[in-house]
Amino acid sequence: MKKAKTNLIIFSIGAFGYGLLEIIWRGYTHWSMLCAGGISFCGLSVIAEKFKNIGKFWKSVLGGAVITSVEFVFGVIFNILLRKNVWDYSKMPLNICGQICAVYSLFWVIISFITLPIVSVVNNKFKN
Repeated sequence: MKKAKTNLIIFSIGAFGYGLLEIIWRGYTHWSMLCAGGISFCGLSVIAEKFKNIGKFWKSVLGGAVITSVEFVFGVIFNILLRKNVWDYSKMPLNICGQICAVYSLFWVIISFITLPIVSVVNNKFKN
């Protein structure tokens, strides 16, 4: 039960944080981005727990890859299949199907670097 509570807290923090980040960056968000943020933050939680022995830089790179992957899956579902047009990176360099791009992947690495310590604190606070 504690694990489920911890995961819900981590998901909620990620959902709120991702949504807030989008509102600050773009001026709006879409409900699907709250789900993407929650899943991404849970992914960072797994990285923080399972990869304690690797450096923060590499954990951040892995975190950026996780967030980029979540963004790609959500982009395919919401932008391509459901045609919600939540975002479009097609004009960005090194993009894939307009859903992810190198610039934002680097941004996610930086965000991971900043948020991984927060995830670790939450994990430690609620796992006991």
